[in-house]
Amino acid sequence: MEGGWLFRVKIVDLDGSSSEHQVTLEEEDYRRLTAGKTDPERLIEESFKFLLEREPKEAILNRFDLTVISHYFPEYEEEIKNRLRL
Repeated sequence: MEGGWLFRVKIVDLDGSSSEHQVTLEEEDYRRLTAGKTDPERLIEESFKFLLEREPKEAILNRFDLTVISHYFPEYEEEIKNRLRL
């Protein structure tokens, strides 16, 4: 993806059930959220941890841009920066 990334994320529960997700991340959003101080993969990983603390894997959209999280959870950006200690 030009100017960003496309991630494929698979979540597997202890019971073996799983869900798969495609997440896009624009470079501009990556820089705004991390100031380039961590890698994009870590941002995605922490973002999924954030989501799974609030909803089951089945409720997470199959395809979305990372910025969509803020529409559902307004505290996301502040929380993710705290998690990444930025």
